Amino acid sequence: MPTVSAHGASIRYETDGDGPTVVFVNDVGYGAWLWGWHNDAVAGPYETVVWDLPGTGRSDAPGGSLDVAALAATLEAVLSDHGVANAHLVGAGLGGMVALRYAHRYNRARTLTLYCTAASGDAVDEAALSDLALGEPESLDGAFSPAFRDGAPDLFEQISTWRAEEDATGDARAAQAVAMTGFDAPPLYEVTQPTQVYYGLDDPVVEPEAAESLAADLPRGSAEAVEGRHCCYVEHAPAVTDRLLAMLDEHAE
Repeated sequence: MPTVSAHGASIRYETDGDGPTVVFVNDVGYGAWLWGWHNDAVAGPYETVVWDLPGTGRSDAPGGSLDVAALAATLEAVLSDHGVANAHLVGAGLGGMVALRYAHRYNRARTLTLYCTAASGDAVDEAALSDLALGEPESLDGAFSPAFRDGAPDLFEQISTWRAEEDATGDARAAQAVAMTGFDAPPLYEVTQPTQVYYGLDDPVVEPEAAESLAADLPRGSAEAVEGRHCCYVEHAPAVTDRLLAMLDEHAE
């Protein structure tokens, strides 16, 4: 697994497939398991890059405070290390904010796909975000609908195992949460990449109105509702990844 040094931390990333590059950016606390469904659909005709945020998985914990600008700079270090000329960015929650900042600051982003993301940390429900932390009694309630959880007990046992192995905890997760709630988007009219914004109709962390507003303020943004909560894009991965692949195919070199 390749490693790159960024802001005093060793950051791990992995790649799969071959073709135009698609980069996945994690939400607060979650490890690389979050993108398993997407990676299976995308890797092959596309190259995928999945990297661990500071303090997640095999990446070092952040040495101090963390913000979205620093995470965008870390993403730039990953792409530079891997020799990526341009990439399609897919981010969830905090990862969507990182994608927005990256697209505004750097020149490698071709398209953006944003899940359950807002233009401001003020639109993030801090209590609902905290409830998603590993170790909370009902830490998946806000992520997945009851019907999905009740219908796939074996899957959620596996997710619990993945989370124990990969998710950020303690100060590292807290630093990521502060980065998300402290975010303030760059001028959105200057983010001109084609952008799809997906949001969960019952997301307790980012309300649908915030995601719809984000899409409306982007010059080439569109919004689409998905049944479910903060991880609706996992719950409905087949349909969502079909839409993602259609967008990638439309804008592939």
